[in-house]
Amino acid sequence: MQIILLERIEKLGTIGDEVTVKDGYARNYLLPNKKALRANDANRKIFEANRARIEAENAARREEAQSEASNVDGKEVVLIRAASNAGHLYGSVSVRDITDGLVAQGCKVSKAMIVLERPIKTIGVFDVRVALHPEVAVTVKANVARSPDEAELQSKGVNVIDAMFETETGGFTEAYDPNAEPGEIPADLLEEGTAEAEA
Repeated sequence: MQIILLERIEKLGTIGDEVTVKDGYARNYLLPNKKALRANDANRKIFEANRARIEAENAARREEAQSEASNVDGKEVVLIRAASNAGHLYGSVSVRDITDGLVAQGCKVSKAMIVLERPIKTIGVFDVRVALHPEVAVTVKANVARSPDEAELQSKGVNVIDAMFETETGGFTEAYDPNAEPGEIPADLLEEGTAEAEA
């Protein structure tokens, strides 16, 4: 379907571009969200008549987004979740969790602005893109941990899973004598045994 873009769409084009997209994408997303118009003569005339107003509104929204960007950029959202010893979450971190965390810190964001490349299913610190406007994007950090202490360690750059396995000590290890014959009792144990028998 041929459409006229009313705002910049990533990987498609900018305001006023006529592009061809799949029918479903246009009907289910672009047209209902007023991001585009069907490309026909009547709509072209309407767009050209309103082009200056559309571009001015877009510039105003972009300026507002840029002023909010300084407030949002670099924020860290700490999310405490239950996870296995290997660091796998029981469930996943959703866009809503990140949005709620940012709103609690006084940021003006909505769920539609959060761009999560893939679901977060392990503990760790993840970069999350926030598109405040089609032309303004910032990055925030999602710090997913099992406890506030763990979150603090992760924000300092410590990989808590690796650290946990490094500090874990192995169980009982038996002394190994490479020269011993199979079934032979080690000499130091023999001496201890005879000393006990004599006493």
